[in-house]
Amino acid sequence: MAGALEGIRVVELAHIMAGPVAGLMLADLGADVIKVEKLPGGDDTRRMQPPMVGDQSAAFLMMNRNKRGIALDLKTETGKEALRRLLSTADVLIENYRMGTLDKLGFGYDAVHALNPRLVYCSLSGFGRSGPYASRGGFDLVAQGMSGLMGITGEGPGRAPVKVGAPVTDITAGILAAMGILAALQARTRTGEGQMVDTSLFEAGIVQTYWQSAIALATGSSPGPLGSGHPLNAPYQAFATKDGWVNVGAANQKSWLKLIECLDAPHLAADPRFASNADRMGNLAALVAALSPLFAARTTAEWLELFDRMGMPAGPVLSIQEMLVDPQTRARDMVVTTDHATLGPIETLGAPVKLSATPASVTRAAPTLGQHTDEILRELGL
Repeated sequence: MAGALEGIRVVELAHIMAGPVAGLMLADLGADVIKVEKLPGGDDTRRMQPPMVGDQSAAFLMMNRNKRGIALDLKTETGKEALRRLLSTADVLIENYRMGTLDKLGFGYDAVHALNPRLVYCSLSGFGRSGPYASRGGFDLVAQGMSGLMGITGEGPGRAPVKVGAPVTDITAGILAAMGILAALQARTRTGEGQMVDTSLFEAGIVQTYWQSAIALATGSSPGPLGSGHPLNAPYQAFATKDGWVNVGAANQKSWLKLIECLDAPHLAADPRFASNADRMGNLAALVAALSPLFAARTTAEWLELFDRMGMPAGPVLSIQEMLVDPQTRARDMVVTTDHATLGPIETLGAPVKLSATPASVTRAAPTLGQHTDEILRELGL
């Protein structure tokens, strides 16, 4: 079946991660995403190695599946003409260059809008295209620090700052960009005109702090890191078991009473320190001290079997490899196989959004450098 975005052409003039995330989200939904790589060398992700799969960067293969690839030298008039021709046929441009770079090449928003008024121009950057930091370059680590994320991540006060393990601002910025693009395409159905979509790694980090920002705005104080804990609910964290760890989410009074039942600890229900969520948050250290020996009495598997039977929200702490082979991961088609031009069948992550009538799909492996250049230039009449 056709994808929801069949017939939408996206030009991805982006590198490394945030822009390519936006491109792969749209590609999964059926858009024809054409990745434009620089000559010489291509996307810098091609050199983020090891690991390799054959002679290809594993990082590049992950970020660029489902796309066609064209390689152009935009320092030449021939390369610029090919890109102009491509943009004149496109619905969307995704770019994540430093501010001013594409303007110098003749592909800033005003120039591209004049060339193709229906085109949605999506710009991803470190800090957005306005404000005092607009000209700064941006990296996930910097954005995590400046957005407050590193101030709330880690084991507790007095410890070294810790970033989220995943490049969360890069990935979130790509998802926000895809959302903005879809909104702009919908608006185009009414107006006939494209527009600028502008988001950043900085803002992608800020939107991850909804709970902590709510606390800071209400109290004037900044919450700090809580390890695996929650700033508003308790107990809501990881506990050590006899052989590992288990996450338990007693996020409301009903689930707290259910947890007490599972733990066979009725005395906790009568303890005034833990009577309400506010009491439990106010006595969090005592709560953890009371619960920890109970969790240590059984294995993770034993707890999970009991919690599942009792309807208690809980789950194991999995490694990435364990997650990749988990039956739920496989049942949701979150690991799929694609055919690479030189490597043959390779595994990659699947599409995270499922649509019933116009399903998302992953059908292409990442392109080799310039793999579809001739094909695309022929489509443009070049």
